This record gives sequence, C-alpha cells and structure tokens, in this order.
Amino acid sequence: MLQNGKIKGLIFDCYKTLIDIKTDEKSRETNKRVSSWLLYQGVRIEPDRLREEYRWKVAGRLGNSGQQYPDIRIEEIFAEICAENAFRAIDPYWLGIETAKVFRTASLRKLEAYPKSFRLLEKYRNVPKCIVSNAQRVFTEQELRFLGLYDRFNFVIMSSDHRIKKPDTKLFKMALDRLGLEPWEVLSIGDTPENDIYAPQSLGMNAMHIRDAWRYA
Repeated sequence: MLQNGKIKGLIFDCYKTLIDIKTDEKSRETNKRVSSWLLYQGVRIEPDRLREEYRWKVAGRLGNSGQQYPDIRIEEIFAEICAENAFRAIDPYWLGIETAKVFRTASLRKLEAYPKSFRLLEKYRNVPKCIVSNAQRVFTEQELRFLGLYDRFNFVIMSSDHRIKKPDTKLFKMALDRLGLEPWEVLSIGDTPENDIYAPQSLGMNAMHIRDAWRYA
C-alpha cells in the first residue's frame, strides 16, 4: 500500500471505515427514550414532536448555511429544543450537549471497530495519520476513544467543528496542512467514493476504498 516510500501520510474516514455502525434516529422508540429522559431534566416534549422539531431545525440550519456541503452541531439543535420546551430553569448549553449524547445512545443498534482496520492501523503505526470524517464531535470523539482508536491518530478533523462536510475539499486541505505533506504524498482511505475517493483525488491525493486497503492489513 505504501509503495516505494511515495506515501508518507494516511487519511482515514471514520464510520464504515474504522467503525461499523447502525443507528435508527427516526424511530419513535429512539425519540421516546430521549423524551422520557428530558422530563427528568426539566424539558417536556412528546416523542413525535421531538422528532419533527429536530428535523425542521436541522433542515433550517443547513438551508441557511450558505455552504455547498453544510453541517451542523447537533448539540446546538438540542439546546434550542430544550430552551423552547423547558418547564423549569435549565442550562440549555449543557443540556444540549447531554441530550445529543443520550440521543446517540438511544439510536445506536450497532457500534464496533472493524478488526481488519485495527490490523491496518497497527501495521502502519509509524506512519503519520489522521481522520477526516463527516461526524459530530460531541459523541464521535468518545466513540473513537472507548473503541481504542482515537490515540492511534495524530489528529482528528470532524465536520461538525467546521460546519462543512465532505466532499468539500477544505477538510482535506486542512488535513494536508496539519500533516505538512504534499497531496501526492498522502493516501485517503474510506468507504464512500464521492467523499473519500473523488474529493481527495481532485486535490492530487491518492485514494483507496477501505475494502481494498484491508488486503494490506
């Protein structure tokens, strides 16, 4: 994979590349669990309304962003919902963060690291590497940490931090700058052609699907 010393740095996607995940964010059961938890935090909102409020607010934020590939911070959405539906004094900022984590927990159906990706990281442990992911830092960083992945990377770039998503190439440019490498010296590895193959290739980077990369583990 790192032929002739040409590749000096690696950029990995996160979900479906390092982590196998399945979520059900739209189900009534997921929103019912969050709604019930919120009652104990001073917020009253029915599950169906919670789901619709969340959907409307996300669509509004994305539509007004002015970006071609916008992203949000999910904790800000939940902070708004909590502030608008509180029946006692609350701290919306703190509660938005905690609600985002509870929402994630309630929606998860599967979350585990791919063993082949672990082996790949171990094999190339001495090569500078980072993650560039369409992800919400509020819970993704913790998932990477408790799965034993976070500290295997020099740094992690998440779309929520910058309010833009792949395939916006700005995220890859940030990664190249922090790696201190030229595009042709870096290999992008991921599962989504538009995000992880074509976007970095447009900058002159090398790119490979994760299933092809696993052959080198």
